[in-house]
Amino acid sequence: MSNPPSAFTFRVGHVQAGGRLDALVASEVDHCSRSFAATLIRQGCICVDGSVKKPGYAVKAGEVVSGKIAPPEASSFLPENIPLHILYEDPELLVVNKAPGMVVHPAPGHSNGTLVNALVHHCPDLAGISGSLRPGIVHRLDKDTSGALVVAKNSRAMHHLAAQFKSREVRKKYVALVYGIPREGAGSLDDPIGRHPVDRKKMSVTTHTPRSALTLWRVLEQFTGVCLLELDIRTGRTHQIRVHCKTMGHPVIGDPVYGNRGDKKRLASISHDMGRAVMALDRQMLHAWQLSFVHPATGERMTLEAPLPIDMTRLINRFREISSTIGDDDDFQCQDS
Repeated sequence: MSNPPSAFTFRVGHVQAGGRLDALVASEVDHCSRSFAATLIRQGCICVDGSVKKPGYAVKAGEVVSGKIAPPEASSFLPENIPLHILYEDPELLVVNKAPGMVVHPAPGHSNGTLVNALVHHCPDLAGISGSLRPGIVHRLDKDTSGALVVAKNSRAMHHLAAQFKSREVRKKYVALVYGIPREGAGSLDDPIGRHPVDRKKMSVTTHTPRSALTLWRVLEQFTGVCLLELDIRTGRTHQIRVHCKTMGHPVIGDPVYGNRGDKKRLASISHDMGRAVMALDRQMLHAWQLSFVHPATGERMTLEAPLPIDMTRLINRFREISSTIGDDDDFQCQDS
């Protein structure tokens, strides 16, 4: 038998008067975000003095707000004993080093073998978040992009982290192997990104729906015709790094969508042996190296670093063997994970 909905009732105080109904409910009811409160209000599950209102209704002092919130739904995700490379874990959250090739969330064509399936097995008591039982995926990485990803274990952590991502307090640094060597050692790209005007599966700086995007970059190491970049993204647009790298004329090596993986012109710019190594790749050489955020419970800023995956490390070492390494930047150390 399922648990009955959780009922609540409270009276609007003088200090709260004039505020939005959805915001007030979110502040008064545990584990209820503003967006979830708005959904319940539209569904008629929350009333003011017995009457249904809109989410933006300005409440008045003395009015009584009442409603019911259904308990978390049972998880429909099958727990799978998939190994996880955990960089950090406590009762509030965990940070994993996502393996390349792993899909984050189940979707058509990927109903199992995902990070969510692994998380449900690792954390069977994940708390309900906004009315449904789901692992606290706050952000995502592309299937073939590896690296650090934070996961919330309860509603408080989920909302706190989501707010940090929205306000751009979370810092995300990536490393990527790209074709060519920029003329400058560092720079930035601020070309807006949106859906491609023709190919709806791609993103582009040529778009009818531009959204601001900022990427800071610097060269970490140079090889013959390719280099290793550090990329600090200040916004979180879909495929941002991959699109911006293509825009600056240095697409990510191995990228089948934006990098023209088998482009003869690109391959001709590097040595034969390096070209063979590139052609053997089955994914883009992009890795979420560093993730920095404020801990939801302690208020302390945390910075986690994810070691490079083996395929990327081996390719870098191979490039070093073939090329005469240029530059003396020793800040970044590659290592096997």
